[in-house]
Amino acid sequence: MRVIFIKDLKKQAKKGEVKEVKDGYAQNFLIKNGYAVQMNDKNLTDLAKQKEIQKEEDKKNREEAEKLKVGLEKNEFLFKVKTGEQDRVFGSVSPKQIKDELHKQGFKIEKRQIEMVSNITTLGFHNVTINLYKDIKATIRVHLVK
Repeated sequence: MRVIFIKDLKKQAKKGEVKEVKDGYAQNFLIKNGYAVQMNDKNLTDLAKQKEIQKEEDKKNREEAEKLKVGLEKNEFLFKVKTGEQDRVFGSVSPKQIKDELHKQGFKIEKRQIEMVSNITTLGFHNVTINLYKDIKATIRVHLVK
C-alpha cells in the first residue's frame, strides 16, 4: 500500500514523503496512529497545497531574516562593565545579557539563537554570531568598556 506521511517518523520517513509499505503495517500502525494517510488523488492534491504553503512561508521567513541581519550588522552593542586591576572584567557578558540588550534595542532574538563558545571576559570589540534562520547568520559587534 502506498501512503503519504503526515508526520515525521524516526528512521522511517519525513513529513510529506510517499512510500510503499505493507498493508498491515499501514492500516494497523501508520494510519491508526496518525502518521500517514492512504495515497489517493485527494490526499496528493492536499500534499501539493501544503508544500506550496510551506514554500511561501519559507520565502517570507527568509526575507524577514535577511532584513533583520542587515539591521543587526549595522549596529554596535555597547556593554559597560566593572573592571579591577589591569582592566580585568569582573564577571562576564553572557548570551542572556546580549539577548536583553538586543530586546532593549527592538530586536526579537532568543538566547538559543546566540552562538558563543564562552562568555565574553575581556574589554574591547568581540564578534558574536546569531542564527536567524536555517542558513542565515548575522555577526554582531559587541563592545565592552569600563
